[in-house]
Amino acid sequence: MTRANPAGSPPEWRRFALLFLAAAALAGAACIGFVAALDPYGLRAGPGRAQGPLMDGNQRFMYPQVARSGAYDAAVFGTSTARLLDPAELGNAFGGRFANLSMNAATPFEQSELARLYLRYNRPRMLILGLDSTWCEPDADRRRLTFRAFPAWLYAPEAGFGALRQVNWQSLGTAFEGLLFRLGLVRARLAANGYAVFTPPEASYDAGRAAEHIRSTRAAQEAAEAEPGHRPAPPEAPMPALDWLDALLAQAPPETRKLVLFTPVHVSVQGAPGTPAGARESACKERVARIGATRGATVVDFRIPSPITAQDTNYWDPLHYRLPVAGRIVAGLKAAQESGRDDPEGAFRVLAHPH
Repeated sequence: MTRANPAGSPPEWRRFALLFLAAAALAGAACIGFVAALDPYGLRAGPGRAQGPLMDGNQRFMYPQVARSGAYDAAVFGTSTARLLDPAELGNAFGGRFANLSMNAATPFEQSELARLYLRYNRPRMLILGLDSTWCEPDADRRRLTFRAFPAWLYAPEAGFGALRQVNWQSLGTAFEGLLFRLGLVRARLAANGYAVFTPPEASYDAGRAAEHIRSTRAAQEAAEAEPGHRPAPPEAPMPALDWLDALLAQAPPETRKLVLFTPVHVSVQGAPGTPAGARESACKERVARIGATRGATVVDFRIPSPITAQDTNYWDPLHYRLPVAGRIVAGLKAAQESGRDDPEGAFRVLAHPH
């Protein structure tokens, strides 16, 4: 026989619901407090306030705190084709304390947003912008994002309600990894300056495999170009991302040395002379050279047939050069900045120089 609830006492289900809601509220508050205390995305980072460890796998979440930290008076922006430029080598070549904020497969819009954020918080002595073919695309203003999450709120001048915006499973996991880092149990995914060698160890390099990657990529590209509906953009088609490049260079302080770099991809994926792709690339480079000349920037073109780009053994695949090549690029940038002349060995051309 079931006993009735005593007069005035709540039914069991109501008591359970209240207990459940109270426990959920306490757990939620604990999660919010934990994430806020660990600050996984560096909302408190700024001049005089240290940034936290870079633990998230998505650079788009990690780099805003580096940009806001005020700890770096020089920076590199770009895609994975600029990620191997070592901040220490750049600092030795040009002076200053560099951060490398190049993001894998970043669109021109994403790169521009990060560079704008950096320029809001810093008066850099040097700014390096690494360009690839996406900056020349006619629809760059419509293809602003990728499948990777892009937290626009982290790029706002003030990340309002950030403590609440970052309360999710991803942030909770990143905060927990940050705790493990502080306890000395794990390493940060990236150095504090954003740098990481993302390519495999040089000791594992397989020249035959790399050559096969290059050939297969080129074959796929040729097949795509042969499709009946393929219509490459003509040279005169818009290049909206270059307006963002112009605005970035204009935003840099007058004392900032500005260097724009066309990164070196394998010759097989460059636009060949006499082809529509080649004409488009040439038109893009000409416009970038004009922008650079107007804004007092040095423009250096490594995206040409050269001793670097024509050698298969310099690459893991058509887009990603090997680590020793990165050192050659830094040396070339220094020579181009100082002399304003093309490389005697043909590794690069100088398209614009302020002197």
